Amino acid sequence: MAMNTTSPAAPSSQGVMLIPLLAIILLTVSLVVGLPGNSFVVWSILVMRKRSVTALMVLNLALADLAVLLTAPFFLHFLSRGTWIFGVAGCRLFHYVCGVSMYASVLLITAMSLDRSLAVALPFVSQKMRTKAFAWRLLAGIWVVSFLLATPVIVYRTVELKNRSLVCSPVYPSESHRAFHLLFEAITGFLLPFLVVVASYSDIGRRLRARRFRRSRRAGRLVVLIILAFAAFWLPYHLVNLAEAGRALAGQAQVGPVGPRLRLARHVLIALAFLSSSVNPLLYACAGGGLLRSAGVGFIAKLFEATGSEASSTRRGVTLGQTVKGAPTSPESNPAESLTVSTEPLQ
Repeated sequence: MAMNTTSPAAPSSQGVMLIPLLAIILLTVSLVVGLPGNSFVVWSILVMRKRSVTALMVLNLALADLAVLLTAPFFLHFLSRGTWIFGVAGCRLFHYVCGVSMYASVLLITAMSLDRSLAVALPFVSQKMRTKAFAWRLLAGIWVVSFLLATPVIVYRTVELKNRSLVCSPVYPSESHRAFHLLFEAITGFLLPFLVVVASYSDIGRRLRARRFRRSRRAGRLVVLIILAFAAFWLPYHLVNLAEAGRALAGQAQVGPVGPRLRLARHVLIALAFLSSSVNPLLYACAGGGLLRSAGVGFIAKLFEATGSEASSTRRGVTLGQTVKGAPTSPESNPAESLTVSTEPLQ
């Protein structure tokens, strides 16, 4: 993150000095809030006797968040000292972990959206697919794809000497390589997955309106909050990616004051993106509502156990026809929630 303040086109020195301070604050908040929060989520789900599909996905989401948060101390050291001391291997490894976490998070969110969409569109097909073997194959596939998609980070990251300081930064053999990497990351890490998410929820909304189903309050709100939080923290970063890629394709990456300003913005937005790895436990607490007060530290388990209502609905003989007619068999087994949430505990 070394910045050249000698160029007349560079931003003011005061603004440059504030960037590391702001990044340090954001990373510190992420670490202090996210590390214990996600550790608690992982522990809570691991001690559950039966884990719903949503619980398994949230477990993997928390693990991805923990992985990226564990790299924060190394970046904090760099920001505070102004030089990178962890070598080329550390430079590539820590950024690669961040890339894998980003892809795993967005793919898990996309899978959660598709899961809910399938549960509303084809509830019985969804129920048959919800086996332990299928869930683990899906999660393994998500991690494999995440590791593969993040490989450009290893290819382009290295350590350079800039302004008498060692800096871990991307180095491209040409501007076309820069444009490719930035566009690839923005498209595969945000645009395509969120198009799927938007399409999934548009289909859910259309079907629920047509059938006059009542939305599942707790689990539905939780998934939507996770999606919105990820979008809020990552969208600015990917917008800067697209802007830098456009300038690289136009041959203007090193021309004028816009390039240095975009690079400065990127440093802050990367630190801001770390907050997306710390905010999810807070969202679970918000979605838990009364469960937090009644169940205490066990509210996470209660939150996800409460979503596994399909199996009980099926055992009680609630058919799709009964659901459409709005005739639930009991107050605690709302068929609309069953079809909307679709998180049957895995056997």
